[in-house]
Amino acid sequence: MMDKFPTFSSVLGQDAAISWLTRAYQSDRLPHGLVFAGPPGVGKATTARALAALYLCPNPTGVTPCGKCESCRLMAADNHPDFANVYRQLRRIEKKDAAAKDLSIDVIRQYLVAPANLKPALNHGKVFVIEEAELMNAAAQNSLLKTLEEPFGRTLIILLSDQPESLLPTIRSRTQTVRFHALEPALVAKELHDRNIDPATAEQAADLAEGSLGTALKWIEDGVIPFARQLHQHLNDLLAGHPPDNLADFFKTAAEAYAKKQVEHDENTSLDQAKREALSLYLRLAAQRFRRLLKESDDAGDLDLACTAIESIARADDYLDANVSIPIIFQQLALALTRLTAARSLADRF
Repeated sequence: MMDKFPTFSSVLGQDAAISWLTRAYQSDRLPHGLVFAGPPGVGKATTARALAALYLCPNPTGVTPCGKCESCRLMAADNHPDFANVYRQLRRIEKKDAAAKDLSIDVIRQYLVAPANLKPALNHGKVFVIEEAELMNAAAQNSLLKTLEEPFGRTLIILLSDQPESLLPTIRSRTQTVRFHALEPALVAKELHDRNIDPATAEQAADLAEGSLGTALKWIEDGVIPFARQLHQHLNDLLAGHPPDNLADFFKTAAEAYAKKQVEHDENTSLDQAKREALSLYLRLAAQRFRRLLKESDDAGDLDLACTAIESIARADDYLDANVSIPIIFQQLALALTRLTAARSLADRF
């Protein structure tokens, strides 16, 4: 049964984090509030679920759940009454048309604070995992403080975040931070190979995701990798002095394909918001290409071009957040990048 939920031994490449958690658990010094901090998709959620299974099992062997008890059976069935994932989209359960851009105080109160004050169904404690904890607004974070400081009974609260600095100091002071790091691309590629993903896609996804297995898997599922290939080809052509004349059209097509996938996953997804998320994603991938140019070249012209291009991309991302018209943003970005490479080519001739 234990293959139905993760254990510490199934967590990839996070030896330091697992070692710390193991020692804390075995010495009965596990804090009731933890922040798992690190890049997206590197094992924070897997580790949280593994820790929850261990914490809720009444008969573990060392740091491994027994796999036979009622608690383990319910964890394997993803139906444990004393284990809860708390995430921003829960807001839509009560208000289907509500936006879920942040983790609201209503979600924290209803799905964590209130149930945390109830007796556990199996009488062995409760575990709450807050996904994207950095998206809690100030009111939501403040509503959590008392529960973090004085939890009812045997309660464990785990906050997952790739931006722990966004958490209030009062939250950070009441929790112990456990650091997770990016995985080696070779390890990510191997895991993708083991999941029967074709070698070329696995290698490129591992490279683009920069050490995040979760990100690589999501991008493969959402069809991002083929568009990422096209984007890098467009940018390579541009750097070679052959700017594409359809860069803005590329971003539009890629965003629409990504948004369609998100709606397939969740019919309540806002199409416009999904397009903006997609555009932000492809902007990050474009910036990644220019950041790599900074590492690859020591040519002053290349370095200046890369820095200016990254600034232009960051400005476009800011305009997205400000809800500026999407066609205008990407027409201007394409024009700015084309001018950059044109100026570079002109400089090379003199």
